[in-house]
Amino acid sequence: MAERLSLRLTLPHSSPTTAKAMAATALGSAAAAAAASASASSTSRFLSSATRATLTFSSRSPLILPRSSSSSSFQFLRSSPLTSHLFLNQGRPSSCVSNRGFNAATHPKCLASDPEQLKSAKEDIKKLLQTTFCHPILVRLGWHDAGTYNKNIEEWPQRGGANGSLRFEVELGHGANAGLVNALKLIEPIKEKYSNVTYADLFQLASATAIEEAGGPKIPMKYGRVDVVGPEQCPEEGRLPDAGPPSPAGHLRDVFYRMGLNDKEIVALSGAHTLGRARPERSGWGKPETKYTKDGPGAPGGQSWTAQWLKFDNSYFKDIKERRDEELLALPTDAVLFEDPSFKVYADKYVEDQEAFFKDYAEAHAKLSNLGAKFDPPEGIVIDDASSKPVGEKFEAAKYSYGKRELSDSMKQKIRAEYEAFGGSPDKPLPTNYFLNIIIVIGVLAILTSLLGN
Repeated sequence: MAERLSLRLTLPHSSPTTAKAMAATALGSAAAAAAASASASSTSRFLSSATRATLTFSSRSPLILPRSSSSSSFQFLRSSPLTSHLFLNQGRPSSCVSNRGFNAATHPKCLASDPEQLKSAKEDIKKLLQTTFCHPILVRLGWHDAGTYNKNIEEWPQRGGANGSLRFEVELGHGANAGLVNALKLIEPIKEKYSNVTYADLFQLASATAIEEAGGPKIPMKYGRVDVVGPEQCPEEGRLPDAGPPSPAGHLRDVFYRMGLNDKEIVALSGAHTLGRARPERSGWGKPETKYTKDGPGAPGGQSWTAQWLKFDNSYFKDIKERRDEELLALPTDAVLFEDPSFKVYADKYVEDQEAFFKDYAEAHAKLSNLGAKFDPPEGIVIDDASSKPVGEKFEAAKYSYGKRELSDSMKQKIRAEYEAFGGSPDKPLPTNYFLNIIIVIGVLAILTSLLGN
């Protein structure tokens, strides 16, 4: 990807007066009007050519939150010494007015994400993944937007979570989010193409799609998240986890319990480290290069947790448990999964059973992606085909007939009525094999009646 993208810090309207009025109306406060005025004053301001960054796709881990690279051209990203925070998921419907720092379009009225545009955006994300191998950083983008959620705060957006706030410079500047500006540059063309998809939804759509395209489980996602409209609605810094705290297990619980997640979900989500790499110049963790990363794909370098760091499977748990390959990374928050008694139960299970890991991960990822989100419509939007959803066994009366003889319609109706009376339905099987028991009883009664008659 040799393309160069520039960031424009601007409101989309050329008139400062108009922009100020719109922002004041949408945000409803003097502070909002002041913010809009500041943004309007920079309408025609572009970052200089020196700040235009060539996209490099390091495919870093979704969990690790690095420091700003010394070579970064974005001065607003602050360094975070040796911070390697774990992550997290979501976004919201199109904003009424946006004074966001990252280039994006505004909408005259609040709208939920359009289902058809969501579907098309997903296809574009798949194409992006096939050409850039940016799976890890897109996973991390969704996780970090959602991972600021605080279950102890009821008000939206103060509670944080998946609301698209990560697109603003103030939150991008958090030490945990260093480097995520590259993820925003990757998906910004998709956002511009599908203006009726919110940032909150786009972040979570990209994250879930990256997992699935890397060979992971299908995530049961819903969309319709509402975006925050200004940087003043961003959460404070410090809500994301650290990779090297003095007490790793306690720290993980403090952070994830605050989100409403449990030990099983902590371990399952940690398994996403099977994707990506850590770079010492950004996160303070990992080697500059290993035999697994020296040739890319994407920009070479960094240290991965697994040998095949673009493949989603249970290799992470196997490699962390064995700790035999010095070329692979193991952070304090990784090692503790096999040291803490409660975490170890699930980590050992995932070493042996990839299917169980996939199931638990898909559920935990979906839960994470919904944290703190406000949906429009309230029930959310599902864009996956119905064929992809598990369904119960359909009732077929002929399936229970004797041999190849077809039952009459009246008999089918009678059998079906008995079937449903014991808890069966056209869309699910009986909880136990009551139907077989009924047939046996009827058969015995028929034999006895025949014998008595003779």
